[in-house]
Amino acid sequence: MSVLHITKENFNAEVLHSDRPVLLDFWATWCGPCRMVGPLVEEIAAEHPEIKVGKIDVDAQPELAAQFQIMSIPTLMVVKNGQITQRVVGARPKNQILALVQEG
Repeated sequence: MSVLHITKENFNAEVLHSDRPVLLDFWATWCGPCRMVGPLVEEIAAEHPEIKVGKIDVDAQPELAAQFQIMSIPTLMVVKNGQITQRVVGARPKNQILALVQEG
């Protein structure tokens, strides 16, 4: 499955009402660590159809960034059954990102 671009318009349907765990990547084009995490997030989306993966560009979606009090990027969050179960700030290796979803 491909990475979804999450906006304030599709957030409720794609994230809060998802029947699968959702991995969210809050990022920006100018962020170096975000560019390191981005390909890992895309690999996870391609390799794990049981996980819904979404990216939120904090510059394009400032309302969502504010709603979740995103102060530093990349921020990765896991949402299950409409609830945030995990949240980490900073670049992580792929195995740690996957562990977030499995633990949460």
